[in-house]
Amino acid sequence: MSGELALVLAAVLLLAAVAAAVVVVRTRRVVATPTERAVHAALHTASQAARALRRGLNTDSAQTAAPFLRGLTGTEGISMFDGDGKLLARDPLTAEIWPDDVADACDRAAAESISGQRRVLTHARASAVVAQPLITEGGEVVGVLVVVTTRSPAPGLLGAVGEVARYAANQIELAELDASRARLDRAEVLALRAQISPHFIYNALNTIASFVRTDPDRARDLILEFADFTRYSFRAAGQYTTLSDELRNIDRYLTLERARFGDALKVRLQVAPEVLNVVLPFLALQPLVENAVRHGLAGRGGGEIEIIARDEGSDCVITVEDNGVGMDPEALRAGPGDALAERSADGDGHSAHVGLTNVDHRLRAAFGNDYGLVVETAIGAGTRVIMRVPKFRSGVRASGGAYG
Repeated sequence: MSGELALVLAAVLLLAAVAAAVVVVRTRRVVATPTERAVHAALHTASQAARALRRGLNTDSAQTAAPFLRGLTGTEGISMFDGDGKLLARDPLTAEIWPDDVADACDRAAAESISGQRRVLTHARASAVVAQPLITEGGEVVGVLVVVTTRSPAPGLLGAVGEVARYAANQIELAELDASRARLDRAEVLALRAQISPHFIYNALNTIASFVRTDPDRARDLILEFADFTRYSFRAAGQYTTLSDELRNIDRYLTLERARFGDALKVRLQVAPEVLNVVLPFLALQPLVENAVRHGLAGRGGGEIEIIARDEGSDCVITVEDNGVGMDPEALRAGPGDALAERSADGDGHSAHVGLTNVDHRLRAAFGNDYGLVVETAIGAGTRVIMRVPKFRSGVRASGGAYG
């Protein structure tokens, strides 16, 4: 029996050794394949160039990207120019690659190719100088890539330079799109701030003034709340914040509004602790609460607001509900952005739409169309606004720190 067991164990060990050997051989064969090594090296080089160019085309990014772009073209030297023909970078920086006549030929070729056409110049010291314009998908020339090579400017070389130039132009265009999106986000936040100011600050200051004589201590506390509220709302930090910071500022806002409404304004808050660090667009929740107070409850002289934030798997769902006047559900057919603009104007003639379309747009831009606002309402039955945000999204993070 022991002999049979020994034979079985030996067989198992033999099979395990063979399997391990097969795995090792396969792994070594895959890793050691020259083609795959070359592909990996090319992809790594391209990603390094892209990392620099995604900051936009300037002197720093060009100097960082130039060695990697030269590696992709396989040429002896490379120069990068901006869309105005200004030299940004050369690689390598060795004098023998760039004698005055070669450098002048590169500058001349770059100036000629800004028109959008490739230029190929022959040269005594180098077989060719090739200037390839960096053209975006929209046809804009954003720069020029010039290579110096000792090889004949055959179709293969020209094709490689053209592909590298196209890749570089795409990265520069993506950088501009990122910058445009950031500018749009900043503009939308500025629009929200402009909408908050006339609707809220006037009433807050009037409320504080009413307590200056009758209750100076409370007036002082309200002034501090107002200062913290405005400091957060007009901060110069990034486009995102945490739910905890947003709720803290909403508490300041509601403190000021309760001073105006007294016991007529009731607020219920229910927040799951695990979602407090969820990141959402800056001033995304504030307009929902302000809209509920100003246009759901103010016309009735008060009411109740409920704010709930709950954990739903990979998402956080935030609900702001009021028992105010509500609105016509037919207005929702055009979508939440248009529907939220349909509430009646307030006594000052200002639109009741306090940035909710703005919030809906920013949620969709940041997280996708699954994360816009959802509105449930009926005339005389109050309004519920539901916001869904992912608990984590790559590239989206809060900045600026807490404002306590």
